[in-house]
Amino acid sequence: MKLVLAPMEGLVDDVMRDVLTRIGGIDLCVTEFVRVTSVLLPTRTFMRLAPELAHGGKTRAGAPVRVQLLGSDPACLAENGAKAAALGAPGVDLNFGCPAPTVNRHRGGAVLLNEPELLHQIVAATRRAVPADIPVTAKMRLGYEDKSRALECAQAIASAGADELTVHGRTKVEGYKPPAHWDWIARIREALTIPVIANGEVWTLDDYRAIRAESGCDTVMIGRGLVACPDLAARIIAGGPAQPMAWADMLPWVEDFFRQCWRKSAENRYPAARLKQWLGLLKRSWPEAAELFEQVRREQEAEKIEDILKAKLGK
Repeated sequence: MKLVLAPMEGLVDDVMRDVLTRIGGIDLCVTEFVRVTSVLLPTRTFMRLAPELAHGGKTRAGAPVRVQLLGSDPACLAENGAKAAALGAPGVDLNFGCPAPTVNRHRGGAVLLNEPELLHQIVAATRRAVPADIPVTAKMRLGYEDKSRALECAQAIASAGADELTVHGRTKVEGYKPPAHWDWIARIREALTIPVIANGEVWTLDDYRAIRAESGCDTVMIGRGLVACPDLAARIIAGGPAQPMAWADMLPWVEDFFRQCWRKSAENRYPAARLKQWLGLLKRSWPEAAELFEQVRREQEAEKIEDILKAKLGK
């Protein structure tokens, strides 16, 4: 049984990965996607999205961080996958699930689920280019507009040599609206011989137990549920308690996240925006997060927000 932190563009960056994996319970992470078009990307592009490559491809807590690639050119994806591996990535993941309209218009992400043959070509080319001891994995949704080709797509990915497949239990059109169709994940798992990871609509311990029971998968990937409740993974591993940690225990992690964002960018608005973004999700679990959000929502200067956080922490 493993827990994987989902890649989420503009949300789960290296700072978020660092904080969440230090809180505990996460076995593996996947980066935000590296957009691949028609060139071999420079090292700085990989290092910007996966700075963990400078530290053995792991977070400070020791969780491996696979590099995710997004694109539609098999040869170029293969070339960039080989480079990611050469830079120290402990795995290369291929994105066939991103629902963003801009990405889909440029023939990336979930729109490729309309072309199972191309999925096969991309995975096969990348698997040939990446050393055999480095996993090549993929993430897909159940389809673009409907689920009619879900099994065909999954089988195309598996037969091309993918080491494992993560399935988000919704189509592109369904976006992030509940429910996630965990029964479809089970159908895909039963049809494949490679490991399948279940993903979609896991917010609580009960959700985790339900997705495992319905999908039959041993490994679960969680995205927004972990960002909204960062100790969820640790509580899953421990078998409880059902309720999140006290806000007094969570608040120092919020400050840690804010300080790291501030160090990452000299632009004051960046740490302020990132903090507000996170608080917007944390308030699902803690009413105190909503109160803090209201206190900082009009602030743009990092220094003023730091003073507010210090006062909350009694510093």
